[in-house]
Order: sequence, then C-alpha cells, then structure tokens
Amino acid sequence: MLQLGSLFTQFHLSPRAPASGQGQSPLQAQALPDFLQYVRKLAGLRKEDVYCNLRIPNQFQTAKDDINIVILTGQGIFCIDVKPWRGTVSAHNQNWHVQVKEEDQNFTNTCIEQMEDPLKAITTKAANLCGHLKRSGVSIRQSLFFPRVIFLSPECELDEELKKTRELVSNNQIDNFLRSFREGYMAWISDAVTPSWLSGHLSYRQMESVREVLRRVGTWDLVRLYCGEQLRGDYQGCQYIALNRQETDTLEFSRLKTLSADSLWALLGHAPQVTVKMYKRGSQGWLGKSVSATTTIPSNTCVIFRISGEEADAKIPANTIHSITLSI
Repeated sequence: MLQLGSLFTQFHLSPRAPASGQGQSPLQAQALPDFLQYVRKLAGLRKEDVYCNLRIPNQFQTAKDDINIVILTGQGIFCIDVKPWRGTVSAHNQNWHVQVKEEDQNFTNTCIEQMEDPLKAITTKAANLCGHLKRSGVSIRQSLFFPRVIFLSPECELDEELKKTRELVSNNQIDNFLRSFREGYMAWISDAVTPSWLSGHLSYRQMESVREVLRRVGTWDLVRLYCGEQLRGDYQGCQYIALNRQETDTLEFSRLKTLSADSLWALLGHAPQVTVKMYKRGSQGWLGKSVSATTTIPSNTCVIFRISGEEADAKIPANTIHSITLSI
C-alpha cells in the first residue's frame, strides 16, 4: 500500500511558514495538489466533498483567508490547514517555535523560527466559514466544524504537550486520520437520512446546501508563465483587456514563436503582438472550452497581479505569460 512518507520524499521541506493571510509557501503550492489526491484516495471521499484553498471572508468581510482543505461529511465539516514545517515544534504563549538543527562536519547550528499559532488560525477560519454559511442562508452549529492542522513532514516533531492535542495531526498519524473518514462513512449515510435535530449530524439536505455555497466560494487566481513558474494571487487587470470575471475563467496568451518573427515585426515598424483568448466559464463541449472573445495587445503590455503574500502589485509582461486562470 502507498505510504505517505514515500509520497513526499521528493519535496524538500522547509520550516518557513507564512503568517495568516499571507498565502502559502512555494512548497505548499507544489505539495498540496498531490496531498489532496492522497486524501481522496485513502479517505474514500467523493470529489464534491473535498475542497481546496477556499478563501473565506472574515466576520467583518474586510479580508479573506484561505483554508487549505475543507472536507464535508455527515459528521460535520473538517477545516484543515497543511504545514510543511520540519524541526521540533513547541507552543510559547501566543506564538509557536520551530527549532531546526543543521549539522555540519565541524559544528551544529540551531535555528529557531517564530510562527503564528496555526491551531488558533484554523479555528478562527472555521468560525469564519460557519459565519459565511449562515450569511448564505445555511445555518450549521459551530460544534459541527472541526479544525485540524496536518504536519506533512516526517522530520517535524511535536513536543509532548502538543502531541496531546487531537486537532494536531503529525506525519505518522495522517493515514489513520484519513482512514477514519472511510470507517465512518456508513454511519454518516445512516445519520444523513435521520433528522439532524435527532442525530446531531448533517442531513442530506444540509450537506447539499453546504455544497452549493462552497462551490461558489473563490480560490486564488493562477498565472502560468512560459518559464514553467506558477504564481498564485489576485488578477488586478490589464489596460487592453476588458472581461467579466463571472463569465470568463481562463485567459490564454499566444506570442510569436521565434525571436526572428519579433524582429521582423520591429523592422516593419510594428510592435510585437500577443494574442489573448478568453474562454467562457463552465463551458465544456466536445471540442473543449468555448472562446468568448479574442484580442491582440502589444507584447510589452503589463498585467497587474497581486502575488499572494506580497504587499504591492506586480507588473508581469504579457509576453512572459502562458495563461491566467480566474477564480470566481
């Protein structure tokens, strides 16, 4: 059977982790999709009951923070943040410390990084999700929201006090945690046909209402560059492109294939061009997505994009972009 430890040996885990509201580290952006597939496989969950990187508004609706994984079950709603930390983790008042020892031939260097309390952060985000559902017309008791923090790395060691906290799932506990969803599936099925006031769990009607709301929750926009890099954040706009986000989900950028073609355009007195195709949201036919509009823009045009975790907008040249995927 596939073991989690072997699945993630390819990732070079770092103790660094962003503060709440600053997005994910580059490692998490790589590892999370693979871990999500592992979650679905081992837990036996349907695709429509597992959600990734949902951005939930806070109680004042002044900001949004993302929850790495949301799992919907008859027992309740599991809100999970995934951490790639390695080292010894301990709690100190309002903050946590991650201690990493780096050994060399001649000496051992100990580095301690101070982190925001991840359990407090995911508990707040679970409460925000509860509030968002209520504002959307779906009232679920707060007790049916279960915050969890998963530590992916086998090199991450929780101190003795943190090991007693059931909301924290270390690497060697992940498989049992995920299998618990499979073991409880039949019980959730029977509970779902029982009125929620009697079973204390979610009914079919409640679960479907929650799904409807979660399907409308946005995630991050994604910019794919020709160099292979991917940037997560918020697309702010481009002076030559007018679009309706509710109707468009992908922008595809096509540049001239060769440098000589660019040079020929320049010799003829024309600026090199980039063609942008806009695809309709949700439209999928036999021949692929439907194109809603096409425009041609100068290749040196900049797309304005706020990268997750940055405090200022980035200006990305259009001729370096392969595509932009827009969240709702």
